[in-house]
Amino acid sequence: MDLTELERLIESGIPDAEATVTQPRGPEDDDHLAAEVVSPAFEGKRLVEQHEMVYDALGDRMTTDIHALDVRTETP
Repeated sequence: MDLTELERLIESGIPDAEATVTQPRGPEDDDHLAAEVVSPAFEGKRLVEQHEMVYDALGDRMTTDIHALDVRTETP
C-alpha cells in the first residue's frame, strides 16, 4: 500500500491539511495504519467529526485496503 497516496487523499479531501501516514506494526502488516492529520478545518469540530473527515477523505480505501486506522487529529 502506498502511504504517500493515502496522505495525498487526506490532504486533498481536508482543507489545508498536512497528513502523515505510517505503518506502526511494520511493513509486514500493511493494513494496520496510523494517520496524524493537522488542519485548521478541525477547529470547533468534535473529535468524532474530525475523524469522520479523515475517513471520508480516504473514501473506499477504508473498506477495501485498510483494516485498521489509528487517527490523531490536531489544529495548527
